[in-house]
Amino acid sequence: MPAAAPVPIDLRRCVVIPSYNSGPRLEQTVREVMAVWQPVIVVNDGSSDGSADNVVRLAQKEPGLHALAQPRNTGKGAAVLAAFNYAVDRGLTHAVVFDADGQHDAADIAKFMQASTEHPLALVMGEPQFSDDAPTSHIIGHGLANFLTKIETMQRGLGDSLFGLRLYPMLALIKALRGIRGGRRFDFDTQAAVRMSWLGVPTTNLPAIVRYPKDRVRHFGYLRDNLLLLRVHFWLLLRGIFVWPWLLFRRASKTPPFDAALYRG
Repeated sequence: MPAAAPVPIDLRRCVVIPSYNSGPRLEQTVREVMAVWQPVIVVNDGSSDGSADNVVRLAQKEPGLHALAQPRNTGKGAAVLAAFNYAVDRGLTHAVVFDADGQHDAADIAKFMQASTEHPLALVMGEPQFSDDAPTSHIIGHGLANFLTKIETMQRGLGDSLFGLRLYPMLALIKALRGIRGGRRFDFDTQAAVRMSWLGVPTTNLPAIVRYPKDRVRHFGYLRDNLLLLRVHFWLLLRGIFVWPWLLFRRASKTPPFDAALYRG
């Protein structure tokens, strides 16, 4: 049998997997990701189901796996930021954020990493390729959210604002969310996309597979989280009134589309 291809190990780019009570699916997802890319950082966001135990044991044997733990459930955005700060302190610059529930395909990671090497300043956003089993409400929700974020950013080419598979230049994301209280829970993906766009971070979009495994665990609260998103969009639109003149000026004057200081510590 031919030897297995070596797993790409990049000392600048990693994969971050935030997890809260993800069940057995978490370990499977971690192993799938590690088979295609390392290092991998898993953040146990205050889980109480023991799902992270096997990952911790695996990290003790695998140098390419780092297991972090939040003392309590703080939300996806807070978990991602904890991982980014940990990674930046160790010299890493970019990270793919990958859901723990099996919704994403690990095979897509390599093309996100390749896009990042070609466009190192860009936020690489996944464009979900919905299959026939995608809930209609899910598709409608993404469409409405994307319509609003295009208004908020005045950027027609901005990708899907709710899809979690993305590659971030980590310092740019940290600085985009610094000083605000939002973006720590389910609103993370929306806040990150809009506020990085306001800072001038360029974006590029890549098609990405969406799966709906029967054993995936979801923590989306239909009423709670939809109300959160409505509130977030209200404040982003309100804030946009003050941001839009600057965006128009920046584009009219052909000001460089990004601030290089976003990519330095």
